[in-house]
Amino acid sequence: MASTGFNNPYFTQEPGRAQGGYATPLTPTAPQAPSAGEQAHIEGLYAAPAAGTRETGRMTYEDTVVKTAILFAVMLAVTVVSWIITLGGSLSTENVTTVSMIPMIVGAIGTLVISLVIAFKKTAPVALTFAYAVVEGMFVGGISAFFELLYPGIVMQAALASIAVIGTTLALFASGKIRASAKMTKIVLIAMIGYAVFSLLNVGLMMFGVLPEGMAFGLRSATIAGIPIGLILGVLVVLMGAYMLVLDFDAVQRGVRNGAPAKLGWMAAYGIMATVVFIYIEILRMLAIMNSND
Repeated sequence: MASTGFNNPYFTQEPGRAQGGYATPLTPTAPQAPSAGEQAHIEGLYAAPAAGTRETGRMTYEDTVVKTAILFAVMLAVTVVSWIITLGGSLSTENVTTVSMIPMIVGAIGTLVISLVIAFKKTAPVALTFAYAVVEGMFVGGISAFFELLYPGIVMQAALASIAVIGTTLALFASGKIRASAKMTKIVLIAMIGYAVFSLLNVGLMMFGVLPEGMAFGLRSATIAGIPIGLILGVLVVLMGAYMLVLDFDAVQRGVRNGAPAKLGWMAAYGIMATVVFIYIEILRMLAIMNSND
């Protein structure tokens, strides 16, 4: 979840207001026919290829997609390395005798620190977004390898489920059937902050052995209508994650329409990547709860 990083006016204001107000209306004048030279210049502009980020210095959808793909490539490469280190130098979970939690712990701490830094900045330096992709890869690789060791096949299931959720969200947003609203955004942000605090407290309690036996991921294995409470909470959190992804897409759309500088495309890429990982981790946790109750 990284939509809180989109605190730049280019991502939050309606088109035309990113610079602090609407442009001064121009006094209409009678149109004049262009000269022969001007007409040729205009025809040349129409015939030329569409201007991209390099020509305009502005953020575009294509450039944002490329930047997002680059960060994901970095993260996935580090994820593979982290996976191997976690499993003691092995790519397979078979015959693993030692497990290293260092990549996951370092990745989790690094992710938290960099996220807090970016959340309070209006821009994210390129180096910082790449650093985030690295530590995020360490965390994802470590936690994925750990759960795969416990429940073989769970990582592939979580990845496919995540792709389904992300693809559906993108399709609904692109078709205009789902949009962000101010009221819903406030509700989801408050809920996400509460969930983040809840998760951090429970992780701390589990690390220090404060939680009693029978606790499953910080929740008792109680059920509602036969469904584990942790699973119900997981579904709600995934839905909130999908809405946060809508906020990310909306921020990118506003940035492009407002003519945001191309460098802000890295912040947009960071936001999308962080939200996608958040959805994946929550689905992985849900599947682990389902497997632990089998």
